[in-house]
Amino acid sequence: MAIVLPELPEPPLEEKTPYCIIAKHRAKPGQAEALEKRMIEDLKSTRAEPGALQFHIHRDRFDPNLFVIYEVWRDIDTPREHFEKPYVKNFVADSAEYEEGEMEVQWLIMASEYSPRK
Repeated sequence: MAIVLPELPEPPLEEKTPYCIIAKHRAKPGQAEALEKRMIEDLKSTRAEPGALQFHIHRDRFDPNLFVIYEVWRDIDTPREHFEKPYVKNFVADSAEYEEGEMEVQWLIMASEYSPRK
């Protein structure tokens, strides 16, 4: 089953922190190594996008088929632009080969103050 990119919820007007997302991906049995390799292929491109403040790929220690991506974007427009990139669309198309089920997404409001690293 291919990933369906979700509609991003609008942040409240008073929200002044970056736009944060957690996306959970589950590999098909026997496909976890291939999925990890495929995700890593696009990591540098994503991190190089001007609005990408943080982008981290994690693998669950107890469930090696579960991958969690933590994303921090400058604002809501930057992940929207990210989803339109050709390499992201290629990943979405490729995901059917590696993933089972629906991607689970959490939309976070950053409660702490955002302090960029220097």
